[in-house]
Amino acid sequence: MKKLHSKLAILMLCLSLFLPALASAHEVDTNGAAPNLQAALGELLGEHALLAVIAMQKGYDNAADFNDAAAALGKNTDDLSAAIASVYGSAAGEAFEPIWSSHIGYFVDYVKATAAKDEAGRQKAVAELDDYRMKQAEFFHNANPAYFETAALADGLNMHINHLLDAFNSYVNKDYTAAYKDTRTAYAHMFMTAKSLAAGIQAQFPDKFPAGTTTSPGIDLRAGLGQLLGEHATLAALAMQKGIDGAPDFTAAAAALNSNTDDLSAAIATVYGNAAGDAFKPIWSSHIGYFVDYVKATAAKDETGRGQAVAALEDYRMKQAEFFYSANPAYFETAAIADGLKMHIGHLLDTFNSYVNKDYAKAYNLERTAYSHMFMTASELTGGIVSQFPDKFHGKTGAAAPEMTTISMKKGSTAVTVNGTTSQMDVTPVMKDGSTFIPLRYLGEAIGVDITWDNTRKTLWIKDGDNTAVFWVGQSYMELNGERKNIGAPVFLDSGRVQVPVRFIAELLGWDVKWLPGDGTITLTKAMAATMEHSH
Repeated sequence: MKKLHSKLAILMLCLSLFLPALASAHEVDTNGAAPNLQAALGELLGEHALLAVIAMQKGYDNAADFNDAAAALGKNTDDLSAAIASVYGSAAGEAFEPIWSSHIGYFVDYVKATAAKDEAGRQKAVAELDDYRMKQAEFFHNANPAYFETAALADGLNMHINHLLDAFNSYVNKDYTAAYKDTRTAYAHMFMTAKSLAAGIQAQFPDKFPAGTTTSPGIDLRAGLGQLLGEHATLAALAMQKGIDGAPDFTAAAAALNSNTDDLSAAIATVYGNAAGDAFKPIWSSHIGYFVDYVKATAAKDETGRGQAVAALEDYRMKQAEFFYSANPAYFETAAIADGLKMHIGHLLDTFNSYVNKDYAKAYNLERTAYSHMFMTASELTGGIVSQFPDKFHGKTGAAAPEMTTISMKKGSTAVTVNGTTSQMDVTPVMKDGSTFIPLRYLGEAIGVDITWDNTRKTLWIKDGDNTAVFWVGQSYMELNGERKNIGAPVFLDSGRVQVPVRFIAELLGWDVKWLPGDGTITLTKAMAATMEHSH
């Protein structure tokens, strides 16, 4: 897949440490932790960049939703801190959080000083940001002195700081075109270096990330699609806010969204050819136009117009789903894609409606959901594309899965073995209330299903083909394709991992489960298609 933005210098090598802790960051696994590295890193840090830009704009404008935009940025910080804790322990996570939070505070100080035309205050904030980057660099050097040098880390952090300051200064100077160009640069900076960061993680954790598993054309495809789709969601939400507010930067925000569409169309063209890219663009663009129609009708209090926009979005999603089905009929189903698009449309409309109703906390929670959902979509699209073009995206490394897949684990042990290959979990299976519980993330990695974790709502989704299962922490029931089923024991969290009864979830997905009470060994087996790979 060609590069979607010009190559940028390497971002904060220190941030490569965030990704092993995916449970804190809207977790989506398609083929184990290593292939997920680029996508999950980009999702977490990309969100930080976008939310920081939004919060700084809102702060400067003294907008009513500033506090809630800042709160959303704070939740992203919580996810990053939990990620550090899962790698280096809770003490490291607790040490990281105030350092990382401080640079957000200094950005706020810079915004306030700018609004007050206090040049001395601005310079003080810049000096504090410079002090911050040295402390942050030293933190990561101490955590990983063999691979990360303080000076190199500090240089990378300086780039991140300057990207955000440039985006804000352009906004203040009413050069809105430059402001949104700088915003896209700040966001892309988090993704274009993911491949290098994954290599650094592999060097630090060779057992967890074996050589050769952190990069491939398929992994690059997933990371690139996640970047573009996630950016689309947040830019769409922001452009709709600017539209209803009659903000002077609405046109520039909409133009940035259109530039994102250009990049998405180019990405489609790299997979399916220029004709497909040309066909994709007007369909995709149409739904952006229908969102704008919805905003205009809302501003005019035209309920009929709002209904027409919703009807047009309904028509769009079916056309878009048919486009993907026609491109890949063996792996993409029209109904399933249309359902996913319905979620995307619903997320953005709900986000906008909450904003209009001045329920800003809900608006930003929904915006984060909309952003995260796009990475799930990227995962599903990539799975279908890689299956469609195995030679292009796997090459020699795309070995066929065995006819019978066997997974084994043991109560009280962190080892999990898949077809003879053993890796380590960070929690163990446990017995509770007469049931054996397994951390769902690791089971999901082993059997090749998509897992998404919403830390705010303590909700976990499993996607396996056409089936979607939803679990809630503390509940003894779940839903399969919308139908409630009794689990028999409440789902619970153990050291940040969701634990579920292994027999229930495995049998739900069609796996045979055997339990040896003598040594507590659990064995799961399932016949797999000879050409199937764990990309779903």
